[in-house]
Amino acid sequence: MSRRLNLPDSASVAESSADGRMFAPSTARNAAAILEVVARFAPESGTGLEIASGTGEHVAQFAEALPGLTWQPSDIDPDRIASIRAWTRELPNVHDPIRLDVTETGWSGPLASPNLIFLSNLLHLISQPEAQTAVTEAARLLAPGGWFLVYGPFRRGIDFASQGDHAFDASLRSQDPEIGYKPFETVQAWQSQNGLQDLSVTNMPANNLILAGRRPITTT
Repeated sequence: MSRRLNLPDSASVAESSADGRMFAPSTARNAAAILEVVARFAPESGTGLEIASGTGEHVAQFAEALPGLTWQPSDIDPDRIASIRAWTRELPNVHDPIRLDVTETGWSGPLASPNLIFLSNLLHLISQPEAQTAVTEAARLLAPGGWFLVYGPFRRGIDFASQGDHAFDASLRSQDPEIGYKPFETVQAWQSQNGLQDLSVTNMPANNLILAGRRPITTT
C-alpha cells in the first residue's frame, strides 16, 4: 500500500514540530472521545497493538492514561514512524514503533497476540480486499478475551451519515476508484466471520464510529 491522496483535514494531514513530533488537527478534536471508549474496553494489564498509528498522538495518550498496558505502535510511513518515536520516547510502556503493512496477507504471523487492538482512520483509504485483509488478520491475531476496536468513517448500509461524508467519499473515489467508505455492517461481518463476538457500534464525534468485537475465551 503506497497511496498519496489529497485529503481534507484528517488524521493524514499533520504539521511537524522542531522535536520531530507531528500534530494532526483532527486528533486534537477527537482524542478525548476516543480515549474514553478505548478505556472502556481496555484490560487493566496486558498488551495493546495500534495499527496505523499515524502521528503517534493517540498511542501516547493511551499509554499515559492506561499505564497497565504495554503498547506496540505501528505504521507504514517512515515519517510517521519517526513522529511516533518522538511522541513516545519518554513513555516506559510503549515499544519502539514497527513498520507494518496490514494490507499484506500474513502480516500478523510474526506478532505476539495482544489483548487490545486499535485501528484508526485506515479502512476508507484502502480497497475493499485490503480492508478485509487488515480486519481478518487483526481478528485472528487477537488474544482470547481481547477486544478489536476499529475507528473511522463508515457508510450505514448504502447511505452516508451526512452530505460531507458523501462528498469526502466521492473525493477519495475520484483519486482511486478502489477505495472509499465501507459499510460498517460489512466490517462487522468480517469480524464475526473471524470468530469475534459481542459486536457493538459506538457513535463518535464527526459522524465516526467505533466498531468493537471480542475474541471469546475458549475452555477445554
